[in-house]
Amino acid sequence: MDNAAFEKYVLDCADTLYRVSMSMLKNEADAQDAVHDAILTAYEQQNKLREEKYFSTWLVRILINRCKKEYRDRSRIADTGDMLPDIESRDNPYLSVETGEAINALPEKIRTAVVLHYVEGFSVKEIKQILKIPEGTVKSRLSKGRDLLRSALGE
Repeated sequence: MDNAAFEKYVLDCADTLYRVSMSMLKNEADAQDAVHDAILTAYEQQNKLREEKYFSTWLVRILINRCKKEYRDRSRIADTGDMLPDIESRDNPYLSVETGEAINALPEKIRTAVVLHYVEGFSVKEIKQILKIPEGTVKSRLSKGRDLLRSALGE
């Protein structure tokens, strides 16, 4: 893949990368660092991508692995508990602040599946590939996430 194609693919999924990293790290600076690191890793390892049509799935998987590493490294340091910023614009992936807070309160594994599916629009099969888990596990996490969100939002 040439540099122009790589750049186009990255730009096409930039918003997704940011939202996924924010949902996992809950800190804008860390989220941006994780996105930049994931893009750099993808650029350096683009020869490992077998088919270009799976670029976004592949890049999101790299990002999630980077976020997990950051989370593990940061777990040794006290968490400030930062929540997603309240942005009233097209960049806000949530319908309301309450929804964003409810999603942030989900356990990490469930939150990641929920954000990938309901916010970013990845299919169950794509999430299976991104997270490298069985399809049934993806469905289970989505179901549990829906149940937890219903009870948290009172709906």
